[in-house]
Amino acid sequence: MRIIGLTGGIATGKSTVSNLFKGNGFPVVDADVVARDVLKKGSGGWRKVVAAFGEDILQENGEVDRPKLGQIVFTDPSKRQLLNRILAPYISYGILWEVFKLWMKGCKIIILDVPLLFEAKIDRWTKPIIVVWVDPETQLQRLMARDRTSAQDAQNRINAQMPLDVKRTKADIVIDNNGSLEDLNESFRKIIDQITKPLTWTEFWLSRQGAIVAFLSIFSGVFGCKKLLARL
Repeated sequence: MRIIGLTGGIATGKSTVSNLFKGNGFPVVDADVVARDVLKKGSGGWRKVVAAFGEDILQENGEVDRPKLGQIVFTDPSKRQLLNRILAPYISYGILWEVFKLWMKGCKIIILDVPLLFEAKIDRWTKPIIVVWVDPETQLQRLMARDRTSAQDAQNRINAQMPLDVKRTKADIVIDNNGSLEDLNESFRKIIDQITKPLTWTEFWLSRQGAIVAFLSIFSGVFGCKKLLARL
């Protein structure tokens, strides 16, 4: 099984690339979706976050007001670190569970869409790692236009993340998304061949098919040994 790490930064177009993978039939585990699930009202993550940040972060229906919580953590590094520490175990378990379900279905290639791929140390389990990159000015302008926010607020959110140039140095594949959507589609088509090459033996043995082959081989070997010993 090949687990591909997909990451980038805010307003870089990572979600667009993730949707391109989905549109081309690749199963995608989206860490943002998992994070929303672990913050649902009544969940373990919800209870711990409310205990740490107070009921002021809740909407009238009891669900977490995510924009309000985001404003708090983006302007205070200590609170951002606290939130990450609280939610990291729940998110990691959720991602693992989603990967396991896809493994059970026999998927050979899985895309992990994780904004904090490096920060959460999940990169050690993925190969190759794809980073969607844009230059700082493009990132700032796109974020301001997308969220209709001020330059200072946008820059604060960008500064709260690992610099894109650092992520770029850790990547196996870099998608330069400074151009148009057509340019991005062209770049995406070029990496398909790289990620769909035949599985290595290690990747094969980690797949469901490999596990079945290994089990049958062991079973056949044990059965054959018993028959041989019975003849002695």
